[in-house]
Amino acid sequence: MCNLQVSITALKTTFNQEKYSMKALLCLDFENDIVHPEGKVASKGYAAFNQTHKCLLRAAQTQSKFRQAGFPVLHIRVGFSASYAEQPKTSPLMGQAHNFGAFKLDSWGTEFLSEVAPFPDELIITKHRVGAFYGTALNLTLKTMGIKELFLIGVATDMVVESTAREAHDRDFVVTIISDCCIAANDKDHQRSLENMQKLSTIVTTDTLELS
Repeated sequence: MCNLQVSITALKTTFNQEKYSMKALLCLDFENDIVHPEGKVASKGYAAFNQTHKCLLRAAQTQSKFRQAGFPVLHIRVGFSASYAEQPKTSPLMGQAHNFGAFKLDSWGTEFLSEVAPFPDELIITKHRVGAFYGTALNLTLKTMGIKELFLIGVATDMVVESTAREAHDRDFVVTIISDCCIAANDKDHQRSLENMQKLSTIVTTDTLELS
């Protein structure tokens, strides 16, 4: 039998099941290594995209909106242990991470950006692949919490956001993408991914987002 260990951190949870059930905000891969100008892979365009479009500012505003409405905010990050035992060495995307020390857990690189950092009572889930569901307890956690609708923000639009949106759709969640809270390497990748996701999700902005 496969002994699959998943990483979930919950310092304390003070959820009101009746109040927040149905909706949750997933904040995907808002890590220093990806978006901070000094991050290991930020030079691929993610830091510049954020500086141009102010995505982190809007993401922080969106987090506040969910918190004020009483809906849970969950934080997903990609990371590997110091040995990189979980790293997919054959992956064109992640296969070289160990060579330059990217996405190492318990390092500055896998800490969440200060603008969108988790509150002490918010869940943190660590993954080792692109999508947020693969190899994690995310689905079980959401089902246990009674969540039916997922709102996605994060980086990159065409990677973790799209991958998670597709699987969430196939797991029968209602999916909404908050487009101006998502970061990509460039505008072309961002727009193309949004066009793909509109076939299986609703695309909104921070200005058109409604939590009713």
